[in-house]
Amino acid sequence: MAYDTIALQRDASGVARVTMNRPDVFNAFDEAMIAELDRAFEELERDAAVRVIVLAGEGKHFSAGADLQWMQRASTATFEWNLEDARRFAGMLSRMASCTKPTVARVQGAALGGGVGLACACDIAVASADASFAVSEARFGILPAAIGPYVVNAVGKRHAQRLALTASRIGASEALSMGLVQCVAPATGLDAAVQRVVDDLLAAAPQAQAEIKMLFAKLSLGPVDPPTRELTAKTIARVRGTDEAKEGFAAFLGKRPAAWVTAR
Repeated sequence: MAYDTIALQRDASGVARVTMNRPDVFNAFDEAMIAELDRAFEELERDAAVRVIVLAGEGKHFSAGADLQWMQRASTATFEWNLEDARRFAGMLSRMASCTKPTVARVQGAALGGGVGLACACDIAVASADASFAVSEARFGILPAAIGPYVVNAVGKRHAQRLALTASRIGASEALSMGLVQCVAPATGLDAAVQRVVDDLLAAAPQAQAEIKMLFAKLSLGPVDPPTRELTAKTIARVRGTDEAKEGFAAFLGKRPAAWVTAR
């Protein structure tokens, strides 16, 4: 199926690239892009050939967040319209965050408002050294509601609250220090840095990665209580007996690449 606001590409190594494609408005998203991002991630989740998903933005900037014309329409709409609209955005973020395949955000230029939310909804974010970030909603009299849980999960409550209350812009080095991104590279080396992360992800076992994402989604900070210990024990006991685990150990002991590692 064709897309109007995004570009979707797959390669032979199992990497899919979802590129927001509205560079004229700095990849600001509206109802149409939200629907297409949701559809793309649903499609890629079902595609067994896809191992890793990279989310990117065309042009100078990753994403300026919500399209202001869309937000202006929302300000004059009914509560019921706004509720359904907000549910669609929240649903798209949830689909992205709950994808069983590893996701990588490639961030250049500005990531503002919901653009920060998109980066935080991915598993790993790689940014160019000149990238900047702002949870900017309060400047427009609204708040980062749908993206809030993902920002809190990424950087912790104190950092997230400061970013949201001040709406101040931070650079890539500060974003790295608080965990908003996991890697910073020179602008000319951004694609190479993303590729290194992708290569590492492709070297790991796909079902194990899916299990990691599902298990970690159930874990929270704090004491490790008996139910958590039982959950982890049952999970590893089940996964140890899978064909993938047997292949992984056999490959290691046989000093050969595992079956899921693509020759390059």
